[in-house]
Amino acid sequence: MIDLTILFVAFLVTIIMALILSRYIRIVKEWERFIVLRLGRYQGVRGPGLIFLVPFIDRGVTVDLRITTVDVPKQEVITKDNVTVTVDAVVYYRIVDPESAVLKIKDPHYSVALLTQTTIRDVIGQVDLDTLLTQREEIGKTIQSIVDRITEVWGVKISLLTLKAIELPQGLIRAMAKQAEAERLRRARIIEAEAEREAAKILSEAAIVYETHPTALRLRELQTYTDIAREKNLIIITEASSKSASTAAAISTALSGRYPSQAEKSEE
Repeated sequence: MIDLTILFVAFLVTIIMALILSRYIRIVKEWERFIVLRLGRYQGVRGPGLIFLVPFIDRGVTVDLRITTVDVPKQEVITKDNVTVTVDAVVYYRIVDPESAVLKIKDPHYSVALLTQTTIRDVIGQVDLDTLLTQREEIGKTIQSIVDRITEVWGVKISLLTLKAIELPQGLIRAMAKQAEAERLRRARIIEAEAEREAAKILSEAAIVYETHPTALRLRELQTYTDIAREKNLIIITEASSKSASTAAAISTALSGRYPSQAEKSEE
């Protein structure tokens, strides 16, 4: 009975010691680093792989080195020309110095989000609306460089900062739509006027040719009648003198390539 009690106690002690020691044996993944603090004092960065800590003395913090995404909350910003816009942004960052990220900043994620919001208000407040809409990518890079310069001290690198959306007031959207419509109408009228000018130039040149060659004008007139009759399935009757009729017949015969034979001439 005593032997069974001793074995049971030994078994419990073994389990307890295993549980205690398991807390001080860590497996650090490839994308992680482990900051070791011994009695509260910084000892170094460990990992990746298997690491051992001194029981009851060492503590640590695990730091993820992968890129982290921060969805910056939407915020209203006033531009330089006093237009209120709503800006939605996203930030991608990663920790490049685990020691600084643990010892110099309490919450890098929250700090990056707040700093980005403040910087967006400062930068957009210095540009007008047209610049904001046409140079959004350049403005995003400017905000990224400012945030990155500040977070470098924290051991944080800003990989990318983009302005996802810029929402305008409804009244301004309607005004811009009207402006765009007016611009398209202006361009259409300019194109139409250019076409009219080209057509007038060509017609004036054709008028000179027809004035020099009346027969060509008559031929063109007959061709127009033919086109109208073919399209509308009509028969067009026009008044013409005998001279004009003989001239038109001669032109039609010349175009068809048919000339009277000798027999036809004799019959005449």
